Amino acid sequence: MSDPLHYPMRRHGMDHDRYAWSMLADRTPVTWPGGAGLAVWVNVNLQFFPLNPTGKPVKVAGNMTMPYPDLRHYSLRDYGNRVGLFRVLRALDARNMVPTVAFNARLAQRTPALVKLVRDRGLEVLGHSWSMDTPHVTGMDGEAELIARSLDTLRRLTGHPVRGWLGPGKLQSADTPELLADNGIQYMCDWVNDDLPYRFDTARGPLWSLPLSTELEDRFVLMDNLHSAQSWAEQLMDAADLLHTEARAHGGRLLAINLHPWVIGQPHRIGYLEQALDHIMALPGAWAATAGEIVDAFASQQ
Repeated sequence: MSDPLHYPMRRHGMDHDRYAWSMLADRTPVTWPGGAGLAVWVNVNLQFFPLNPTGKPVKVAGNMTMPYPDLRHYSLRDYGNRVGLFRVLRALDARNMVPTVAFNARLAQRTPALVKLVRDRGLEVLGHSWSMDTPHVTGMDGEAELIARSLDTLRRLTGHPVRGWLGPGKLQSADTPELLADNGIQYMCDWVNDDLPYRFDTARGPLWSLPLSTELEDRFVLMDNLHSAQSWAEQLMDAADLLHTEARAHGGRLLAINLHPWVIGQPHRIGYLEQALDHIMALPGAWAATAGEIVDAFASQQ
């Protein structure tokens, strides 16, 4: 039996070469456009959950849970794309905030109205794989084809260059970063280990990693942690306050807000999103920006 404590990357420091480890407090301060201290990125998920997911090789959180046909959960996800989304967009419009959208290619293919909405608004699009039943994990078959098909479909339908990527469930295989680089992706949002972007190395050249917080995500806080919508809004505001304070002392910070319209677009919850956004955007030096704008502003200073 081989010794599990001996492997090629065992050494002082990290056991991979994906990025250089550094403490946030030791880095050169970042300045956002206009001297802003807090970059606020709102990501809205446009997702397709199949009625009969395979759940292979793993089931992505948020999928069907009851015996087929699980119409209760299937139609709730559909509610987000036909009702909840528009409440979220109205809340953002009222505060002059432009979201980025993570778009499952299968949903874009099935729902021309959503493609038209994205095109008419000129929204920035993140590749979000084919559906919420296509997790990217090591050992899966056909990942290269899946990524290429998803991005080709999104680019063709939306007319958007699609520079960024968010995997379903934020999952990646050992090959995903290289495959993303092969397909023209410049930044990805699956790694949540920072409050600023950072360089991520692949065998095909560098990407940028733009962390999208799980700890502040509506679905995670409300559905997994079982907190109230009021508590979720308070957590958003608390995070914004702390990051804003850090930014004044140490340089720019990033507040990433990940939203699912089937969760936060409900009539009994949308008001808490509006309350949180009002608080955040009232902070001096808060800059509402898209994912690409944040990556570009950061990269220009590196």
